[in-house]
Parts: sequence; structure tokens; C-alpha cells
Amino acid sequence: MFENYRIQNYNFKLILLVLFACIFGTVMIDSADHSYLKKQIAGMVVCLIGLIVLSLVDYKFIRKFQMLLYVINIILLLAVIFKGTEVNGAQRWLGSPDVITIQPSEFTKIIMIICAAHYLANHKDSINTFKTLAGYAALCAVPLILIVVQPDLSTTIDIFIILCVMIFVAGLSYKIIGVVILCAIPLAGTFIWYIKRPNPMFLKDYWVQRILTFLYPEDYASTTQYQQDNSVMAIGSGQLFGKGLNNSTFATVKDANLISEQQTDFIFSVVGEELGFIGSILIIVILGLIVVQCIRTARKANDEMGMYIATGVAALIGFQTFINIGVATSILPNTGIPLPFVSYGLTSLVSCCAAIGLVLNVSLQRRKY
Repeated sequence: MFENYRIQNYNFKLILLVLFACIFGTVMIDSADHSYLKKQIAGMVVCLIGLIVLSLVDYKFIRKFQMLLYVINIILLLAVIFKGTEVNGAQRWLGSPDVITIQPSEFTKIIMIICAAHYLANHKDSINTFKTLAGYAALCAVPLILIVVQPDLSTTIDIFIILCVMIFVAGLSYKIIGVVILCAIPLAGTFIWYIKRPNPMFLKDYWVQRILTFLYPEDYASTTQYQQDNSVMAIGSGQLFGKGLNNSTFATVKDANLISEQQTDFIFSVVGEELGFIGSILIIVILGLIVVQCIRTARKANDEMGMYIATGVAALIGFQTFINIGVATSILPNTGIPLPFVSYGLTSLVSCCAAIGLVLNVSLQRRKY
């Protein structure tokens, strides 16, 4: 298993960046709500150890179990639908809130990166044929449908974008991309028209409300737009250097409880308020550098499988960062996507660290120049 490993290729820069992001996130979670600190620290330590261990496991060996992982993933997603724990109207978790809960859709991200990479590597010479594209669509559709049923539209879109980036890198024809874009533009217009109609079928009420809130924020200022407006106010109030960690000298959004569950999806508002523009730019740069390291690993990968895995992880970290910060700054509709390595959520942390572990292994076996 270790014959292709070259220790000089071990990406210590990537590990340090991830470690810094995790520590940064733990500090911000403690500032947002101290009661989550112990769980986050324990989770961070376990995940970082797991990251190191997984980085030493050959991704080609993991590839052999891709179908087993896919089946286990489907079973977990079905278990969520039939036996899941409901929180705030959504049934996305397994386990007890009083003990521990897991969110299988977070594991779907890394499992689907592995499965999609395997499929694309096996069909690299026929990527633009109808048979290959249909097979890829079928492979991706099953878990995506199970996730959207929970309902969890934001995670569904997240995984969909990751899978689209992977097939693009695999060599999807620009003609096909052009046709998709030409079809998507009128469909998007039709969709906007449809959701404005009373009681649109097949759509959850809160999905419609969030989209309409984004389109007409002034009409929802006291309801669904309320959290995002407060998030923007918190980030802006931090100005250049912020109010300081755990600072109660100034009136803060956190102390006034103007944003619920600030340690999760709106953790960036804590960063902006307490560390200001400098702190906000710092975490954006750190996460950006993690994405860059993943892309560099993809370019130097030893085979297509490794390239697709590293590409998928880069898309995972990059897209989630963009969406989370976009929601916190109110430039995107409100949706529940965690900030990688920073937001509270142990399942998300496990998924992200596992993904980085795979990238590190791809880097260990990269091509010689």
C-alpha cells in the first residue's frame, strides 16, 4: 500500500491550513455559545487524528469499496426518512439530540465524490456519450432525491454543484454545457413565475418564502429577512478590527440574541462583529488557500481518480464557503450551509476532514516531474 508514497510529497501546508481553520472556528464557536466548546474541541481532535490516518490509506484501496459505500449511504438516507429525528420542521438527523446526532447527508458529500470519481475515471474516453451521461445522472440522482425529500434543498444543491464541477473537469463538451445553459435560462424564468403563484405544487412553503424573500427583501424585513439583516448589521458593526472576542462593552447582535443558532450557519456574522474586516478577510484567505492546495493536488495527481477526488474536494470547500458567506452578507437567499471547519456541526467537520485526508493521500502519490 505504501510503495508509491513519497514523504516529501506530504502536504504539510494543507494540514497547517486546516488546523488553523479548525482552531479559528473553535474560538468563534466559543465566543458565539460557550456551551458548545467541549463538544467542538473533542470533535476537532478526533477528526484531525482521523484525517492523518485517512491520508495514509491509499485512495485506490478505498476505490474498491465505492459500491459498498454507495449502498451504505443510501441505507442511511432511507433511515433518515423513516426513522430520522425532526428538528425545526426538517428530518435530517439520526440519533438523539440529548446524546448525539449525525447528519448522513454530510457523509453523502464525500461518498459521492469517491463514487463519481470512480465512475468518471472508468468512462474517461466516453464522457460525452449519452450512455455515460445517463449513467452518471442515475448514479447521482438517487442520493440527491433522498436528500431533497428530507427536505434539505441546500445540501442537495451543494452536492449537485460539486458533481457538476467534477464532470466538467472530466472533459464535458462545451456544446453540451451551452445547450444546458440555453435551456436553464428560460426554465429559471418560468420557475420564478411559478413560485409567485399561490400555493405552488411540489415546493415546500419555506423554500418559496426564502426565494421570495431574496427577490423582495423589503416585503419580508420583519420575518424571513430578519436574520440576514441582523447578520449584515453585525458584520458591519465590527468595522476594521472588530469589537473583540467575547466583548460585551458594546451592544452586540449575539448578546441581544438577534440571530438564532449563530454558532452554525451564521458563524461568519460572529467573525465580522468581533474580529472586523481583518478577521473576516483572514478566514476567507485561509479557506481560499485550502481550495488552492486542493486544486494544485488535482493538477499533479497520479491518475484521473486522484484528480477527480481533489477537484471534488476543492469544489466542496469553495462552494460551501461562498454560499455560507453569501448568506451571512445577504447577497444570496437564506439557506443552511455550514462554513467548512468553522461552523459548529460535528458531522460536517468529519466530512470535511475526511475529504482533506483523501486529498493528502492523492498528494502523497502525485506524479514526478
